Amino acid sequence: MTDPIADMLTRIRNAIAANHTRVDIPGSKLKLEVARILKEEGYINNFTTKGEGPKYVIRVFLRYDAKGVSSITHLSRVSKPGRRVYVGSAQIPRVLGGYGINIVSTSRGLMSGKKARAEKIGGEILAEVY
Repeated sequence: MTDPIADMLTRIRNAIAANHTRVDIPGSKLKLEVARILKEEGYINNFTTKGEGPKYVIRVFLRYDAKGVSSITHLSRVSKPGRRVYVGSAQIPRVLGGYGINIVSTSRGLMSGKKARAEKIGGEILAEVY
């Protein structure tokens, strides 16, 4: 697999389209951090890890409102293996005027675009969510 982050985002998009309550994703440290950011920003309910060793799975519990509408309406990969997108702290774009988030890979780890802008750190924009 050439792009595991895109695979994770696609699995989440497909689970939302099928109205699943949870989705299992092959585990890695980077994917755990993406799930942590999605939970902190309120886009998913929770996530857990299943299994041990190199073959563990991240189980993501998706969030829906009372009408069954997902809290994630758009989830896309920005920086791809064929075209990396690096920005300085001042150039981190606002998603939907501040209603959405960017997931940014910085020298201090993964963080949301809002936090990276506040700490004045640039990096690679991995994904945008709203």
